Order: sequence, then structure tokens, then C-alpha cells
Amino acid sequence: MKACDRPILPLSRSPTRDFPVSPIPPLPHSSPLSPIEHGVATRALPGEIVCGDLHVVQPFQTREDDGQPTGVLIAAIDALGHGEEAAAAAETAAATLRKFAHESPIALIRRCHQRLARGRGAAMSIVSISSRERMMTWIGVGNVEGMLLRASQEVNPARESLMLRGGAVGYQLPTLRAAVLAVESGDLLMLATDGIRGGFAESVVPTSSPQGIADSILSRHGRDSDDALVLVVRFLGGAP
Repeated sequence: MKACDRPILPLSRSPTRDFPVSPIPPLPHSSPLSPIEHGVATRALPGEIVCGDLHVVQPFQTREDDGQPTGVLIAAIDALGHGEEAAAAAETAAATLRKFAHESPIALIRRCHQRLARGRGAAMSIVSISSRERMMTWIGVGNVEGMLLRASQEVNPARESLMLRGGAVGYQLPTLRAAVLAVESGDLLMLATDGIRGGFAESVVPTSSPQGIADSILSRHGRDSDDALVLVVRFLGGAP
């Protein structure tokens, strides 16, 4: 995320409460117990050792009865600037998302806003998937693009785009509104930071593996003037 992209918008604040849950390890790229499979491709700005773009794929549980995850939190974070300070800010946001993954996307944006308020801001898009309800809730602040490609030809529209709201988490928040969508087995979710050129979805082969799609998007559409990250998630359906 470039410094010149930093917007000034009305601030929105709301308190959040801690809700302790049992920690669940992050998901591998594929698992027989997971409701998703995913792939990620990332690249630091040429000349930098670390990348200020990070992703989160964190299972969570909303019930304590069986100890099994009931959903997965998906996120892509683009910290302002580049280098070690940007990487540290992105990791602060990622750690917050992992710790409180069970909370709503709006609550998570506000938590990250509080944690990043004394440092660098960040753009981020967050998707919370409920595997039991086959629903996803997503929200984006800044310019991390989100797109959902439908697997079924009977679903209209065949492509859904995340409505991004201007602002920067940790600096200035817009009015926060999340959208809820039903998801089905085979649906493909993609999150891309602004180090990926627009129009990347046009070249996607949906039947390819998530990792193959992510690698292809980065290779074809990655910019050399910024950090870049693309996260691809396929919904497998069923409870985790």
C-alpha cells in the first residue's frame, strides 16, 4: 500500500469485548477436516527483504460443546508502505485476527484499528465463513480487492465483487458495513492486494488448484512497484 493512497475519512468507533476460546492451529493448504482448500502467492517489493502484505487463514469455533471448528476466517492485509515497519504492522493485524477469529468481521476491523492506531495503517479485507450455515460475511477497508466466482452455472450472478470502502485501518475508518452471501461447494474466493493489477480474474481457470491459480495471478498480474499478495480459497462444503 502506497503512502499517497492514505485517505482521510470520518472515524467510526465501537467497543469490542474479549471472548476467550480454545486456540485452534492455522489450517494447512488442504486438509480432510477443512471446509476449504487454499493457496497463497506473495512477493516483496524488489529490493526489500520482507513483505508488508500478509494473509490469514484461521479456523474458529463459536460453540464450546464439541471443541471442533465451526468456521474459517480469511483475510488479506496490506500495511502502509514497505519494508520491516510495514511487515510489523501487518503482523500485528494478522495476530489480532487470529486471536479473535470467532468475532464478526466488523468487530475485527475495529480491533485492528485500535491495535494499529499508534503505528502504520493498513488496508484489509476480511471474510468469515460459516461452514455449518454455508454462508460467508465479508468486508473491505482500503483497496484489497475481493471476488467470489460461483461454481454452479445456475447461480446468478456468476461473479460477486467485494464492495470496498475508502479508509485505512488504524488511521481513519469509514462507516462499516458487511455483506453476507451464501456459498456452495466449489465456489472460488480471491483476495488480492494493490500489488496485483486489476482484471486478474479474467485469466483464472476455476478448475485449477488454489495454489496454481494464486501463482498464475502473481506471475501475470503482479506489479514490480509494490508488495503483492493474492490469496485463493475454494469452498469444499460441509462442516469442518
